[in-house]
Amino acid sequence: MHIGISTLMIQGGQTGVGQYLFALLRGLHRRGSEHQFTLFVLEGDLALFDFAEGSMTVVPVSERHRAAVKNILWHQRCLPGLVQRLGLDLLHVPSYRRLLSRHPCKLVATIHDLAPFLVPKKYDWKRMFYGRVVVRWLARRQDRIIAVSENTARDIVRFFGLPQHKIAVVHNGIEHERFFPGSPGQARAWMAQRHAVSCPFFLYIARLEHPGKNHVRLIEAFNQFKDSIRSNWQLVLGGADWHGAPAIHAAIKASPYRDDIRALGFVADNDLPEMYRAAGVMVYPSLYEGFGMPPLEAMACGCPVISSTRGSLGEVVGHAAAVVDPEDVHDMARQLQRFATNPPARDHFQAAGLAHARGFDWTRTAAQTLKVYEHAARNYGEMALKHGPAF
Repeated sequence: MHIGISTLMIQGGQTGVGQYLFALLRGLHRRGSEHQFTLFVLEGDLALFDFAEGSMTVVPVSERHRAAVKNILWHQRCLPGLVQRLGLDLLHVPSYRRLLSRHPCKLVATIHDLAPFLVPKKYDWKRMFYGRVVVRWLARRQDRIIAVSENTARDIVRFFGLPQHKIAVVHNGIEHERFFPGSPGQARAWMAQRHAVSCPFFLYIARLEHPGKNHVRLIEAFNQFKDSIRSNWQLVLGGADWHGAPAIHAAIKASPYRDDIRALGFVADNDLPEMYRAAGVMVYPSLYEGFGMPPLEAMACGCPVISSTRGSLGEVVGHAAAVVDPEDVHDMARQLQRFATNPPARDHFQAAGLAHARGFDWTRTAAQTLKVYEHAARNYGEMALKHGPAF
């Protein structure tokens, strides 16, 4: 089978979708396959896919299609013709905003979350309309939908009205060759040299998005924590500015402990494991996640985790993290104090997290994704008749 995968939505690798795609492709690369793969890649992102050289064909796409609207239009107007000219049997689009309306071959999509339905004011009204109305129609034209969690699968049934049998739940994995405990001392020395952070610190890895990622409440909780006890613990935020980032920067500036709050900006993928190893605690108070990779990655590196259970996070972290109500600032502050002053609690959740993280692996995710492709291929004739001709 000749399988095409669009990568035009990765935004330079600085998003969760980008990290999902890189890890999935590396898992497919390691696993080997009798199938042929073709990747559609924006010219400016070509270097990010060097790891696929020799095992996958890369088709460059002009940079003029990078902007969001032009990117969506390229998927609708240009990609179907490319698919037909290349003779693809199946196309995988790993982002719901780029789903095809035409049906040039078997279509598989990954839906990571349905945040527009669940997080008020997450995007402007145009994006909210597209996510709630247009994508609902596009999703019905796909042969198979991959949901990254049971929670997301339930949301797809609830909000899109798709039948359960059309959805396959394939959990994300962890690249255990990258995310492992290592040396905490060495990691702390690296953190001090690289980012001038030498005190123990709470870490939150998420793009600076307000209100969805809940940074402002975390900063308020950190302020309460610092008020309550004399502590040298710091708060480190790793993530690029996104929608609503000015509100987060304003909260940092207004904090009486602003000197102990560090916003590092985008954290390179290669730096993440060492940062997790250096952290005293990972705090993940997001208001909604379709999956939530950072808590699992932190666990795999031996970092204890405090997490919200909103969206799929309860499903993902299980009993291996201390849970917190993300809308209760006092609850968050209590958990920060508990972990900063109670080494046995940190040790307990470190051990629980390491054991839990072993259950997630990208090679298994890649194998399950291939099964989804094969299922879509077997059922293509029936689906094509159901969809009717492309337009």
